[in-house]
Amino acid sequence: MTRNIAIATLAAALFAGTASADTLREALVSTYNTNPTITAQRENLKSTDATVAIARAQGRPQVSGTAGLNQDITRTRASSGRNFSAGVDVSYPLFSGGAVRNSINAAKTRVEAGRATLRAVEGDVFAEAVAAYMDVIRDRAIVELNTNQVQVLTTNLRATRDRFEIGDLTRTDVAQSEARLELARSSLATAGARLASSEENYRRVIGRKPDSLAPPPPLPPLPNSPEEAVRIALASNPDLLAIERQARAAGLDVSVVRASRLPTVSAVGSANYVNYLGTADEQFAPGAPNTSTATGAGVQARVPIFQGGLPAARIRQAQAVEAQILEQAVGTERTVVANTRAAFAAYQASREAIQSNQTAVSANELALEGARAEQSVGTRTVLDVLNAEQELLNSQVQLVTARRDEYVAGFQLLNAMGQAEAQDLGLDGGALYDPLGNYRRVAGNWNDWAGEKRTGVVATRTVTAQEQAGTPVPPTPSVVPAPPPQGVTPSRQ
Repeated sequence: MTRNIAIATLAAALFAGTASADTLREALVSTYNTNPTITAQRENLKSTDATVAIARAQGRPQVSGTAGLNQDITRTRASSGRNFSAGVDVSYPLFSGGAVRNSINAAKTRVEAGRATLRAVEGDVFAEAVAAYMDVIRDRAIVELNTNQVQVLTTNLRATRDRFEIGDLTRTDVAQSEARLELARSSLATAGARLASSEENYRRVIGRKPDSLAPPPPLPPLPNSPEEAVRIALASNPDLLAIERQARAAGLDVSVVRASRLPTVSAVGSANYVNYLGTADEQFAPGAPNTSTATGAGVQARVPIFQGGLPAARIRQAQAVEAQILEQAVGTERTVVANTRAAFAAYQASREAIQSNQTAVSANELALEGARAEQSVGTRTVLDVLNAEQELLNSQVQLVTARRDEYVAGFQLLNAMGQAEAQDLGLDGGALYDPLGNYRRVAGNWNDWAGEKRTGVVATRTVTAQEQAGTPVPPTPSVVPAPPPQGVTPSRQ
């Protein structure tokens, strides 16, 4: 019930957005349709689907035909012996010690594991896309804050120099203002580089360059305690489901190998036709028939007596693989518990940091206003004002970062609980990928000549025309232009 409410809330939130800017939901749709990690995992699942048909083929009839045209080169008799022959052999396995049945069940179980892995990959990539989206919003806001800081310090330096000219301030005050301005310009350049890196990561994950980004929708209600979050994760995390299915398939593999020590029984049949091409009289006797046919049917049993220790070695190998996966299942469970608790702790810490930083921003705005007023009457120095401006900037940056961290940690918590997959998010950028469609098409196939046309690569490339080899690249500005502020509006200083 809790999962359904959370999913419905998140889906409804993602449907909301502004028409004038790219929304988080649009970014997730683009990621779902074009991200190469997701599309590659779909192809991997298709490969796993085919193993069911491969396993089933071992229990189906096998038919083979032969044909030959033969001519004698040397003979003791003076005749030219030649003939045309054709034959058909049919075999059908009646008993294989359970190898076929267990192989089919193991393949089906691995398909279930593959579907769970696809769900896990979707959630991980969506979490990466959300982080990339929020990184761009954060870094654009930080660039805007630093741009505003440079403008303020430029004005301060101009005013400080004017007051120095009339003897109201000292050369030390001017030097302090100059130093702070250059440090602010350095911070702006660093923030611009970080923004460029975030935008490129956005393009890598989501498949296109970020435009103006709308604020993300609110997250659905999250658990109130880490214990509750872990309980949900242990019940719904797809990584746990995948490793559990893999362990079950490995156990079936042990049964498959054990069957190699048991007898196998097959029904067989054959039909042969020979045409001597008019040379029967020469090869046998006058009046001999020119054609002959033969048919036969029977049951064949194969009883292994000694195989040089091969079955025992393979059984030990399969058992060790099963034990390895069971150990990995415990490791996966540990990872899920740790990731869930870590995401919960990060989410709670970010929420508290937001509240503290909001208070700090308000306090620093008041402190800056007071420092400027007191500096105008001589009770505060220029350095006091510069420090107050820097404290305000630091608290604004920390607030923007805390808001980003809260949203990313909250989404990572949803992912750890198995609630951040495509079907959970209500994406409507076309029909969702249906893994059952390919399975139904290929798992029961009997046709040796069936196949599918390659449709080409689904994932989109992100290389632009200017980035192609041999294309001249125009120079780029050293500082990234600041976009409209997002996240936190800088105070007027």
